[in-house]
Amino acid sequence: MWSYDKSLIYPVKIKNPDLAAAKVIMSQFGGPHGELGASMRYLSQRYSMPYNEVKGILTDIGISVSKLHI
Repeated sequence: MWSYDKSLIYPVKIKNPDLAAAKVIMSQFGGPHGELGASMRYLSQRYSMPYNEVKGILTDIGISVSKLHI
């Protein structure tokens, strides 16, 4: 069961926005070689695994990687 709570774990107060730094952070998160792409690859590869243990491991890795950034 999932529950959605629209709040941040840690409060964020941005005093001086930095567009260049934001672009770098976003490219690492959502770019082709970013964490979100890695998470999706783990989750999609689980469907071709013949063993349930391996499916479980790939699912756990994919979910834990995606939770780091949500």
